[in-house]
Amino acid sequence: MNPLTKVIERIGRSSLWKSTRNIGFVFANLLLVTGGSMILPIVCAMLYPNEGDLHPLLISAGITLFAGTVLRLLFRKVDNLKLREAFLITTFGWVVISALSALPFVLHGSIPSFTDAFLEMMSGYTTTGATILNDIESVPHGLLLWRSETHFLGGMGFITFAVLLLPHGMGGARLFKAESSPGQVITGERFTSRNRDAVNILWVIYSVLNAVQILLYMLGGMSLFDSICHAFGTVSTSGYSTYNASMGHFDSAYFDWITIVFMFLGGITFSLFYSMYRKDWLSVLINTELRWYCWITGIFSMGVALVLWQSGTYNGLLESVRYGSFQVISLMTTTGFTTADYEQWPELAQMMLVVICFVGGCAGSTSSGIKVIHYVLIWKFMVAAIKQLFFQPLSVVAVRVNEQKVSQNVINLALCYFIVNIFLILLGGMIMVLIDDMSFASAVSAVIAALMNIGPGWGAVGPTQNFSAISDIGKWFLSFNMLVGRLEMFSALILFYPSFWRD
Repeated sequence: MNPLTKVIERIGRSSLWKSTRNIGFVFANLLLVTGGSMILPIVCAMLYPNEGDLHPLLISAGITLFAGTVLRLLFRKVDNLKLREAFLITTFGWVVISALSALPFVLHGSIPSFTDAFLEMMSGYTTTGATILNDIESVPHGLLLWRSETHFLGGMGFITFAVLLLPHGMGGARLFKAESSPGQVITGERFTSRNRDAVNILWVIYSVLNAVQILLYMLGGMSLFDSICHAFGTVSTSGYSTYNASMGHFDSAYFDWITIVFMFLGGITFSLFYSMYRKDWLSVLINTELRWYCWITGIFSMGVALVLWQSGTYNGLLESVRYGSFQVISLMTTTGFTTADYEQWPELAQMMLVVICFVGGCAGSTSSGIKVIHYVLIWKFMVAAIKQLFFQPLSVVAVRVNEQKVSQNVINLALCYFIVNIFLILLGGMIMVLIDDMSFASAVSAVIAALMNIGPGWGAVGPTQNFSAISDIGKWFLSFNMLVGRLEMFSALILFYPSFWRD
């Protein structure tokens, strides 16, 4: 055997090459899915031939599919994924697909800056809904559909969709683990590679919800194009609209209530939909987080509505309930659709909206935020600690979720997750003040909007403003916050630990 052959064989057996091969293979799937997903907006661009977005979409799809095909041919022989590889894929996968998905906007010129286009796509895939577009209605239909389609793909987790294309036994369970939220770990509502049928069913349920909402929109008189785009932004709790005024453009109580219902459904743990599919109604009835989610949503919706009614902001209680509950559910589920400029509302109503931004939907839903389950655990732990300290000092008071005892490690995880979120918001606010010389209130609001994947905030990034005035450095920082928020921070922040990179 000649020396060159020995070197090649040694490289082939090295752990670095095996990791490169595995990561390259999964990235190939991600690129192929991304390129293939551009078919729908390409067809849309063909229906509007004079808008000039067909060629940018075709070129972008061609580049993405070509890159994916090359990687698939280069890295055909794969091994079982290691956990480190899974975290790298999960984190950098979102970056790569956001960069390639930005190409149509840059090539067309509707978003000439790559920084702006990247933020727009990162916002889309992470279901944040923040935008830099000052005139959304001037963007061609094909690009608007592609913009909204990123919501559909990111809502259920783009990585999990690509995992379905991996060969059995490659270790897709580790990718699921890397993209799972701490809340899903707490509630045990996760799916492994052995449950691919369950994941397939979840994607079917997710698609059916989108289809039903599209149909209901169309029955109310909305066009097919607008129905698809707004449904993609609702069930995924994302918030991209095809109009500058968001859902307020339609000024329709029917559309508002349809959107409210599906935003609320998007904030529910999707494993409960799977339980309904299996007719396991007991799992739904005993779900602690679902009960809290319903109560929190109801209390804040009625609270804001009563403030709006008493202040005379809207005519009548029903109108106040409509506008109040829309904004509450939109911000709580981190959807970000708006039907009103809530910065003009009474301060008490605004304060309630600020509070609800810190809650989020349920773990395992399409929404982001701190998540209801963490508040459930923190509250129950606090009550148990007070009870044990003052009333039952010799007893052991258990914390239960879904009628199951929760371990102290799980409670510690919930406390850690909450504290890290607050720390990142405060630190991020200071960084944004340093970068952009904006007011601290606007800076913190921008970080909350990005980290919690909400979209609109207050002040400089309020419901009538956007992220366009922020500097390029600020946009990259907020894009990073969107990614950290979508991965629920631990999967992204673990890359900064030196021990992560050691064998």
